Amino acid sequence: MPTPRVSALPRQQSLLLPAVINPFVQDTKLSRATILRCVLIGIVLVPLRAILVSLVLMVTWPVSVIITFKYPLKGAVEPMTGWRRFLCQNVMGALGRLYYFSMGFRVVVKGRQASSSEAPILAVAPHSTFFDGIVCIMAGLPSTVSRVENLATPIFGRFVRCLQPVLVSRRDPDSRKNTIKEIENRAKSGGHWPQLLIFPEGTCTNRSCLITFKQGAFIPGVAVQPVLLRYPNKMDTVTWTWQGFGSSTLLLLTLCQPYTTVEIEFLPPCVPTEEEKKSATLFASKVRDVMARALGVPVTDHTYEDCRLMISAGELTLPMEAGLVEFTKISRKLNLKWDNLKKELEGFANIARSCKGGRITIEEFAEFLQLPLNPALEELFALFDRNGDGTVDFREYVIGVTILCRPANTEDVLRMAFQLFDTDEDEKITHEEFTSLLRSALGVSSLNMTKLFKEIDADASGFITFNEFQAFALTHPEYAKLFTTYLELQRYQAIQEASPGELELSGHSVSQDEMESSTSDKKDD
Repeated sequence: MPTPRVSALPRQQSLLLPAVINPFVQDTKLSRATILRCVLIGIVLVPLRAILVSLVLMVTWPVSVIITFKYPLKGAVEPMTGWRRFLCQNVMGALGRLYYFSMGFRVVVKGRQASSSEAPILAVAPHSTFFDGIVCIMAGLPSTVSRVENLATPIFGRFVRCLQPVLVSRRDPDSRKNTIKEIENRAKSGGHWPQLLIFPEGTCTNRSCLITFKQGAFIPGVAVQPVLLRYPNKMDTVTWTWQGFGSSTLLLLTLCQPYTTVEIEFLPPCVPTEEEKKSATLFASKVRDVMARALGVPVTDHTYEDCRLMISAGELTLPMEAGLVEFTKISRKLNLKWDNLKKELEGFANIARSCKGGRITIEEFAEFLQLPLNPALEELFALFDRNGDGTVDFREYVIGVTILCRPANTEDVLRMAFQLFDTDEDEKITHEEFTSLLRSALGVSSLNMTKLFKEIDADASGFITFNEFQAFALTHPEYAKLFTTYLELQRYQAIQEASPGELELSGHSVSQDEMESSTSDKKDD
């Protein structure tokens, strides 16, 4: 008779799979007819546009050199005035528009841009392509936030200097603090500085939704003007995400189009309330909601850290979707840090490296644990498999490991699991004791357990101490939970097989609620 199924953990709604599609993937399909059309048009347009763009750059570069000649970027920097500002706003602005026109862009501007005193910060979204720089040209060349490395880029680095950007350095540990301070100083200058243009999403998406806004633009607590970007073209040749066409392919496809339309819409400025001035997160959320309603798209808790997970997944030869979780939501609930989550991804990769689609089946789970299928293992897998589809993806794995396995690995629980093996109670587990339990309790028969024993026996002493067992359980939390699941199943089966009289003789009756309490993790997940 099969062992009765233990009640699985209830699934909290906020940790179910997100309904929004992956915002970091662009899957543009090119038919043969489309490719042929691009080739035929491109034969004429690409060389012509390349020549025009080159001519514009040849004029723009010396102008930018003159504007920034002997003008400091660091220290007590003041905004450009006089002839420098005139050249920057008028000449560079005209050359910038000519640059995008040479590439075939047709720009439609809607709404009214607020002045620097009305809205010191422009928040632009959705950010979906390297072509989004066109909004900076059309907004009158406001300042931006830029990495220091961008200044060293040939030709374009000099253009960036003309904008007097707020510089961010990855090498400087105080960079984030200094960046926020500089943003505040400029935003609260009362119109002394030009407007500051920021892409609050911090990374490119496919425009299907608005991801979590970074707080930098909203920390100063000043009015922010939302700016919307749309690319209403029949074929999408601009979207540049972490998974999809590369920059060179997109540039070539765009140059092959008769024209590419971009719409820039300036919404009315958003003025923070007193509560929002104290909470950048609250203000950012309000501005995002305003922009999402105007765009007609949903919002999601995906963040730039989700992109980092996708990149890490790719480096581990996993499909990029394997690394995708709503990082902000899940980290807040489970108190996870980036380094910890990346470590979980590496653990998941060890199991799923040979899987297609980044999902683990119960057979692969058993193979990773070097155990055959048995009721305890099936119950453990069921707790991981949150949507009950017979597989475990990275999201389910990280939730399971964090709230199910690791909290179970207290010293008392590990001691109980250790004592399962230590039959002669000498505080040591021999190879014989180890294999004996696995054979009798968990159904291991023909499997060679020597490799697993050696992994736990860190000092190769021929026996496993409690410290070695504990250290192994902390890095392989599934094992400790596996043995506690086994004990819970045995207790469940004993209760089911016992008669009412036997339960009363044991000293008290066991209710259904108490039984379920013993087999469920009561942590709020």
